[in-house]
This record gives sequence, C-alpha cells and structure tokens, in this order.
Amino acid sequence: MSQSFDIAVIGATGTVGETIVQILEERDFPVGELHLLASAESAGSSVAYRGKNVRVREVDAFDFGKVNIAFFAAGPDVTRNHARHATAAGCAVIDLSGGLPVEQAPNLVPEVNGDLLSRLGKPLQVACPSSGATALALALAPLRQLLDIRRVNVTACMAVSSQGREGVTELARQTAELLNVRPLEPRVFDRQMAFNVLAQVGVPDAQGHVPLEKRLVDELRELLALPLIKIGVSCIQVPVFFGDSLSVSVEAASPFDLAAVGDALNAAEGIELVDAGDYPTPVGDAVGQDAVYVGRLRGGIDDACELNFWVTSDNVRKGAALNAVQVAELLIKELT
Repeated sequence: MSQSFDIAVIGATGTVGETIVQILEERDFPVGELHLLASAESAGSSVAYRGKNVRVREVDAFDFGKVNIAFFAAGPDVTRNHARHATAAGCAVIDLSGGLPVEQAPNLVPEVNGDLLSRLGKPLQVACPSSGATALALALAPLRQLLDIRRVNVTACMAVSSQGREGVTELARQTAELLNVRPLEPRVFDRQMAFNVLAQVGVPDAQGHVPLEKRLVDELRELLALPLIKIGVSCIQVPVFFGDSLSVSVEAASPFDLAAVGDALNAAEGIELVDAGDYPTPVGDAVGQDAVYVGRLRGGIDDACELNFWVTSDNVRKGAALNAVQVAELLIKELT
C-alpha cells in the first residue's frame, strides 16, 4: 500500500501500548509518522520501533491534528479527557480503555462484527472490548448458526497483566519475597497474589458484581448481537503473568451435534481448536500467539443441551493490542 497514515499511541509505555507498537511493525502497517504519548511521569522514555528508539512525549501537549488514527491504551480517564480533542481534529479513535460509551464508540472484533465499521460516521470512533469478551466472542460467534443459545456461564481466570505493568511487577515481587522467606506486603492487590487465587477482580457493587464482570456481559451481548442472552460470569484473579483462561458452559434450546460444533470452531477465523484428549494452556500455547485456543470440547454429563469448553488466549496481545491493530487495518480502508 503506497498511502501511509500518521499514528498516535497513547499509553505507549504500558504493556498494551508497547505491544501495539510491536504489532504495527510485525504486520508492516503503513505508518507514516509514529507519535508515542504518555503521562508526564512517563514522558522522556523511549520505545523501540523499526530499529530506532522513538521518544515518548506528554499527551497533554499533543496536537491530534497531526495524526490520522489514535490508539488510546491508557486508562479510561485519559481517554475521556483526550479522545474528544482527537475527534475534533478529525482523527479516528480506537479506544482500548472502555472509557467511551458504546453509543459513541461501539465495540469491534473484526472476525465477529467487522462489517459494522462501514456503517459508522466519520471521524470514526470504535472500541476494543475487554480481553475476556474478545476471546468469548470469537469462540461463540461460529456457533450462532448451530445453536439457539439461551445462556452462557463463564468463569474467567484473569492474568495479573489485566492490571497493567503494576500487576506483573507485583506478582514477580511477591513471588521473590515468598521464595526468599521474606515478609510479604501486598500493594497492587488487597492480599497475597503469589501462589494464590483471588475470588474477585476489582471492587464489587452492592449486588456483589465487579465492573469487569458487568463490562464483559454488556460487550458480549453487543458483539454477538444477542441483547437478550443470559450470561453469568465470575472473574477471578490467578497467579499467571500473561494469558487469560475461561471455563465456558453454554445452554442451548435443543440437543446439538457435537461434531458439527467442532467443525464450526475448526473453520472459524482466529480460533485454534485443540484435539480431544489434549487441552491448551496460556504458557504452553497462547502467550505470544495471535489465535484464541479452544479445548476440552464436550457435552453435558446429563444434559444433551449443554456444551462445555475451555478457552485461553494472550490477553495483552490478541485480547487487546492485536485486535486494535486489526481494527485499524479495516479502518484505513474507510479512510482511503
């Protein structure tokens, strides 16, 4: 492609921002000028891109009129403060923070609802869903023609990188302290994370649901275009650095052909179905890979309408950064 596009990455020093820069290079995205932006505390550092170190500048002073596309990979407050300036300057916005309302920036996973982009007004504003919703949508979308899905129950085992670089650093620090028989003082998490499992990710509301659980439900309904589907979800924090894993149970309206379900998953873009008798793990399979891995595909023990399976994917790569770059690859077709 001869045309190039000037790009801004906000949150460029975070795990997702750095991975976006890496994937832009890997996929040979037609980048003209690359602007790396972050908070005042992170400004002045640099990120490697195409053999050079690109200096990170402060987002507050940036003129979005210089770029065609802005990836917002910082926190929701940063997105809410700066996305409006980007839009006012005619810049397309890809939000990875969940900071914009869905009416303003609908969620997009190219393999699931990529056709949505052509129906949006300009300047384009789209969002990338949470990593769990991305993986679930990819696994469930191929089944919509086979199953009349009534309910989905999910236990989402979230890697500590869902809390950003601070979560990764905290697990490493806690692990080192425990292995060296030193006193442990939790900082990022409210109790010991190393060698432990925490029953919730975030602060629950009055009904006991954490924001990530409610976000996952809303995003999955939107992505699958099934607004009435019943979804039960529990997000738990596990001592894994990278890679989310989800135990999924689907209730269909009638019995189904399990072999046909396997064939549909095998044929689906972005899915890697692991053969029966084996199963995928984050460390052994998903981390650093572009696919969402599905395994342990099976029916219910005593219910012919029940489908169960296991999903794992790299939450930072496929669950966030790669999806955002794939969205941008669709988006530039709308800009030309």
